[in-house]
Amino acid sequence: MRLFVSEGAPGSLPVLAAAGRAQSRVELLISTVGPQECVVPFLTRPKVPVLQLDSGNYLFSTSAICRYFFLLSGWEQDDLTNQWLEWEVTELQPALSAALYYLVVQGKKGEDVLGPVRSALTYIDHSLSRRNCPFLAGTLSSQEPCQRAAETVLKQQGVTALRPYLQKQPQPSLLEQRAVSNEPEEEELATLSEEEIAMALTAWEKGLGSLPPLKPQQNPVLPVAGERNVLITSALPYVNNVPHLGNIIGCVLSADVFARYSRLRQWNTLYLCGTDEYGTATETKAMEEGLTPQEICDKYHAIHADIYRWFNISFDIFGRTTTPQQTKITQDIFQRLLTRGFVLQDTVEQLRCEHCARFLADRFVEGVCPFCGYEEARGDQCDKCGKLINATELKKPQCKVCRSRPVVRSSQHLFLDLPKTLPGSDWTPNARFIIRSWLRDGLKPRCITRDLKWGTPVPLEGFEDKVFYVWFDATIGYLSITANYTDQWEKWWKNPEQVNLYQFMAKDNVPFHGLVFPCSALGAEDNYTLVNHLIATEYLNYEDGKFSKSRGVGVFGDMAQDTGIPADIWRFYLLYIRPEGQDSAFSWTDMLLKNNSELLNNLGNFINRAGMFVSKFFGGFVPEMVLTSDDQRLLAHVTLELQHYHQLLEKVRIRDALRSILTISRHGNQYIQVNEPWKRIKGSEADRQRAGTVTGLAVNIAALLSTMLQPYMPTVSATIQAQLQVPAPARSTLLTDFPCSLSAGHQIGTVSPLFQKLENDQIESLRQRFGGSQLEESSELKAKVSPNPAVVEAMTTAGPQQIQVLMDEVTRQGNIVRELKAQKADKNHVAVEVAKLLDLKKQLALAEGKPLDTPKGKKKK
Repeated sequence: MRLFVSEGAPGSLPVLAAAGRAQSRVELLISTVGPQECVVPFLTRPKVPVLQLDSGNYLFSTSAICRYFFLLSGWEQDDLTNQWLEWEVTELQPALSAALYYLVVQGKKGEDVLGPVRSALTYIDHSLSRRNCPFLAGTLSSQEPCQRAAETVLKQQGVTALRPYLQKQPQPSLLEQRAVSNEPEEEELATLSEEEIAMALTAWEKGLGSLPPLKPQQNPVLPVAGERNVLITSALPYVNNVPHLGNIIGCVLSADVFARYSRLRQWNTLYLCGTDEYGTATETKAMEEGLTPQEICDKYHAIHADIYRWFNISFDIFGRTTTPQQTKITQDIFQRLLTRGFVLQDTVEQLRCEHCARFLADRFVEGVCPFCGYEEARGDQCDKCGKLINATELKKPQCKVCRSRPVVRSSQHLFLDLPKTLPGSDWTPNARFIIRSWLRDGLKPRCITRDLKWGTPVPLEGFEDKVFYVWFDATIGYLSITANYTDQWEKWWKNPEQVNLYQFMAKDNVPFHGLVFPCSALGAEDNYTLVNHLIATEYLNYEDGKFSKSRGVGVFGDMAQDTGIPADIWRFYLLYIRPEGQDSAFSWTDMLLKNNSELLNNLGNFINRAGMFVSKFFGGFVPEMVLTSDDQRLLAHVTLELQHYHQLLEKVRIRDALRSILTISRHGNQYIQVNEPWKRIKGSEADRQRAGTVTGLAVNIAALLSTMLQPYMPTVSATIQAQLQVPAPARSTLLTDFPCSLSAGHQIGTVSPLFQKLENDQIESLRQRFGGSQLEESSELKAKVSPNPAVVEAMTTAGPQQIQVLMDEVTRQGNIVRELKAQKADKNHVAVEVAKLLDLKKQLALAEGKPLDTPKGKKKK
């Protein structure tokens, strides 16, 4: 047999993997051919991969080739397996081909790439939640053939290895065949078994009696032996700044959703956070504002607390790291590490800024990464390639405060000798990838002291003038914050057998939570609780760029409450676009669309109609319900979606679980539309009874949604539950089944609309307000006052930090333009990005006080 493949052809991946499994049972010759070469003589256009059998016949469908190799390797197939393989050919492969083309050839991102495959992935997700899909849930007996196939096709270049092949293929027409709409597509209902319908009906009929008794609230919350105990931390925000929307979704809001969900499951849950208050960043901010470091900490701790309070973040405690407990616990861990030989002493060459007269902390040095050439690498880590960096290794280093070039000086410091061990299992893929990239190069000792005054003192002779490096003691802040909450803190932090630790952060914090903190705890040998679930988000951008306080770009936490948009709407939209697998972007237009379509027209419309029908047609009392087979099927569909919601949240897939809520409300809206209770209530006795059943079932679905919604939109959830007078047990507990919580005769309260429409002019005004327009208008006004470039220069010269922000933006935008040109992207697209680059350069010139170059147009003849 002979297998024909082509370099960069995506279909070669599964075929080569399947061939690897069958290789011991067949003689196979693998030949590489060009993408335009016709291997199969009777096909009208080139096609790869192709398997030429010994008989001379050809197989040229990826699925058929894989199936043939599976049969040779002894893999028994049933009808279900064959059905899935056929679905893969007709649905999944075309969608994947389109997504790859848009990503690799056209350089598209986000929903443009995910759109073609979202329906297929949703179908797979639903099927995995069922009991009858062993084919999907199974694993290959050996992953080695898959790894070899990936190495052969991708050649360690990732998807870029596919570009030469894909560029020679016609553009897929998958997206163009679909009507463009901001409304979600109507989802196909899953096929139900009789067993699933019967189980859903049984759970429904048990009603509130199936709910467990409510646990009395503990104060303080402590773990209980034999029960599930969940300890949740959110990365401690730096105290010296105001958090923007990206900071909020990356840490505190994501963790809050999971904490609220955990409480609904009746798990013993402690959620803590606080401000990270030590370090150079605080000292520098204090100098800028003419305050002491402690005064800066007090000021910004209050600002952070107010912002999180407005966003309805349900901390059990929001603490801070400038406490006696922090010093005591940090020094204890250090002494244990020192005693056990995990601390080394060494002379360190450091960068010192002579202009500022101090040693520079890592984050106050920027330069060119020595590994990848990234021009904005910090002195401790490169955000682009993820490698650890010593500040002295940077090329072209600059002090971030004054932009002068620092000099190298020697100083004696302490190092943590990181043990080569890694805890953790259930981590997000990006967290595992980041840690593996560090481990691949071998762990090295890391410096844990700094030449500063504002920090936790080092309790060692000869190091009295030093403090602990903020990333050694900041993560210990979780322990000290808990110790300030309860003197029984060790029941949480020295109890790995009974406590599950979930830690939420953005991806730049992964190394310190995945290596430095666990290694410090392991080295202390004091039975510390280690992280089980490390949940890292990607970055949230703002419209087409980054958040920038100095340039007035983006919404920051203290500004959101002044927009007139309720906190729950902000929560909903941030969670809807949560950057779980890749960077995402906040968009005012998209926020308007999601509010008006998903909240107003879908979720709000259904819940309001269900409640209004009870009030208008049945005097405010839930009517009798006589369920038909169609009603029972709806119960089963809602139950499946509820179980899917639980499965996703238990895996902390917060964004995807939110879509389950919206799917159930769409089912409810369709149910009401089909059955038309407003018409049936005017008909015969049978029609009126049918109207009652539809209304009763609909209002019970609304009650279920109110509880499912609680982790995401707690205020809206409480409003729904007050309107429907949902019983206390159903408010506080969420089962994996759907029992009837509002039985016949239950009286509801006054029903009113939940959401308000966002208008275009309102959103456009906010876009202008947070788009840096204030600064642009200021610059334009100054230019009009005096046409003299010298005057403009004097008036618009900015400080070094604002100039650096603009320099960073120019570099970033320049990289975007170069990448688009290299890809030979659409000229109009390139022109738009070039215009952005020129505008940024103009802003930078003004900020630096340079005269603007007059554009040189063509002379008229």
